[in-house]
This record gives sequence, structure tokens and C-alpha cells, in this order.
Amino acid sequence: MDATFMDALRQADRPVVMELKRRDGAGADLFGGRSLPRIVAAYERAGAPCLSVVTGHWFGGTEDMLREVRSLTGLPLLQKDFITRRRDLDRAVRLGASAVLLTARLLARASLDMLVTGALERGLTPFVEVATPADVRAVPRAVDCVIAVSNGDIASRERAPADLNRSVRLLSEVSAAGTPCPVSASGIADPADAARLLRLGYRGLLIGSELLRAGDELPVWLAEFDRLRQAA
Repeated sequence: MDATFMDALRQADRPVVMELKRRDGAGADLFGGRSLPRIVAAYERAGAPCLSVVTGHWFGGTEDMLREVRSLTGLPLLQKDFITRRRDLDRAVRLGASAVLLTARLLARASLDMLVTGALERGLTPFVEVATPADVRAVPRAVDCVIAVSNGDIASRERAPADLNRSVRLLSEVSAAGTPCPVSASGIADPADAARLLRLGYRGLLIGSELLRAGDELPVWLAEFDRLRQAA
């Protein structure tokens, strides 16, 4: 892994973190019988700069899933789970993660500060998920963090409709916080929406369910995304 998670995303021609998640918020299968090696290979062919691996059990994830993905690719990997303690960071390193999800809404400010500092000490990129202006203000050392606006509803485990306008509303605050890499994450289903978010000023996107649902049509989805970006 020559590049950090943040550097890989910022330097990418197609700055999309492509996610591996077994089930969506409603419990529907997203792999469709495909193996991890097959999905990882498809994402690599698509030029993914980084991958996200959901290890949280509520989406059908396991730590073994992250371990296997690390054995399959040299791309920087984000572990998506509820990281709450330093020992979770140590486990993430052992599993091969390059970045860890820290959900600002679920962490006390002191805990978020401890985890951001601990992640950086271990060479992990803090991928801090926010949903409100207060969340953004709580992010410490923002210049060293990816700050990701979550368009999904954590309280409903992403069963409720996504709110892409949240990314629109929070972009100026996220940028002002000092992160070099503002990201819009979750609920991005349409190539036009993905292209629009980058035009607004996001440096990266995290897309999971829609890319997995695309299956063999993934190149078609991404080609339309590229076309709309270039047409702007």
C-alpha cells in the first residue's frame, strides 16, 4: 500500500470509494451469489482508488471479510463498523485496514478526540462520518481526517430514504473545518447525483448498495457517471 487512504482518494481519476456490503439496510442480499474475489476484481478493473468493507453484523459483515479482502488487494481499505475503543483500532490494524469509520453522532467528544488521535498514531486515516453542523464542529484535527457527510439515517440503520440535500447543506461547513477531503457517503443511487456532488466540491464519494446492485452492469453505471462529469 503505497498511498494513504486519503491520498489515494484525492489523487484518483474516479474518486469513488467502492463498498463491499453483504446486505442493505432492509436486509436484502447485495452480493447476488458473487464471491468476494469476484467483486474485488470488478472494483479493481473499475479503477477504484480505495475500498470500503462493512464488517458490522447488522449488514451481514464479519471481520473475516475484511481479512479476506486484504488478502485479495493492495488497495487502501476502510473498515466500517462501530469503532469505540483503542483496542478496536489495534484490531483494525491487524485486519489490514488503512482507515476506520468514526461516527461523530455516536461518540462523546472526548472519545472522538481519543479515537482520531489513536488512529493517526497507528497510521490509520480517520474517516469521520457527520450528519449535523454540531458533528462537524466536534471533529478534531480535521486537516488529518476525511470528513464524510452521511446521507443515510443511522437511527433507522439506513432503512429510511437517503437525504442527499444533507450533503449540499453541509459542504461549506465541512470544507471550512479544514479537511482536505470532504466526502459524500451513502444513498447515492444515480450517476447524475454522483456527478453533481463532485461538481459542488466534494473530493470523493462513497457508494455501496447501488454499485453492488449494478452487478455486471457496473461499467455502464460508471461510464454514465464519467460522461456526466465531463459534460458539466
